[in-house]
Amino acid sequence: MSYEMLIFSGNSNRPLAEEICAHLGTTLGQARLKQFSDGEISVKLEDNVRGRDVFLIQPISAPANDHLVECLLMIDAIRRASASRITVVIPYYGYGRQDRKSEPRVPISARVVADLLEAMLPDRVLCMDLHADQIQGFFRIPVDHLYAAPVFVDYLLKKGMKDPVVVSPDSGGVERARFLARQINAGLAIIDKRRPQANVSEVMHVIGEVAGKTCILYDDMIDTAGTITKAAEALKNSGATSVLACATHAVLSGPAVERLQNSILDEVILSNSIQLPDSKKIDKLTVRSVAQLCSEAIRRIHNEESVSSLFL
Repeated sequence: MSYEMLIFSGNSNRPLAEEICAHLGTTLGQARLKQFSDGEISVKLEDNVRGRDVFLIQPISAPANDHLVECLLMIDAIRRASASRITVVIPYYGYGRQDRKSEPRVPISARVVADLLEAMLPDRVLCMDLHADQIQGFFRIPVDHLYAAPVFVDYLLKKGMKDPVVVSPDSGGVERARFLARQINAGLAIIDKRRPQANVSEVMHVIGEVAGKTCILYDDMIDTAGTITKAAEALKNSGATSVLACATHAVLSGPAVERLQNSILDEVILSNSIQLPDSKKIDKLTVRSVAQLCSEAIRRIHNEESVSSLFL
């Protein structure tokens, strides 16, 4: 592009934004973010953005409402300051699980968030491992969708596992699991699960051959860890020699950390799409950075190059 790149970050995950800037050989743009005593968010950009190609990095992680509003206000500030182009980088798309009408009289919240973001008039959105691919269609502006799988592939191949099997914890994640299985030359299995209510899951049985295998449970996120720990128990009961869990988004709410620590999982591999506080960094947790992947996507967008070719 003929205009310069400038990267801003909200408060959601500044360490990731700083790491992305380091890979790009630039520094993070300066912005003053604060809250008034009544909880209102105040935003002021300290750098000149006129005519710049601006990227705003802001996962919509907990507290999701605060970080969403912060993102909306920053987009508006950037647009009103006459940026040439605005790309919103959302490594974790909050409200993404509410992507359809699963029962009567409920909103499609993932679409509401898309509408809110679009109302601020950004030029494009860059996301990572959306809970459902259909969320891309909720936007009327271009959406680039990244996959964290290459980050996990490198790590898993170096482990030299014997007889690996990638396991999807539910039927909805089969395509995601199949992609990872192809990359590491592993088998594929599925957990048949029934969920009686939100954040409560009941594992029924395992579909596929896992006896004597090293199983890798692969999902887009770990929230309360109920699904992943029960799936691990089902795999062990079916004869798996060891079980690892691998997920992009470390939501880790409620009893998640305690459940993972006390589970039979040998290792939990997560990305840094969501910033993890020290209190949640347990012994069996391994964090892989997606900064290089995000920085390469940002560089390609800035230079008008293909992003999808990253995953061919």
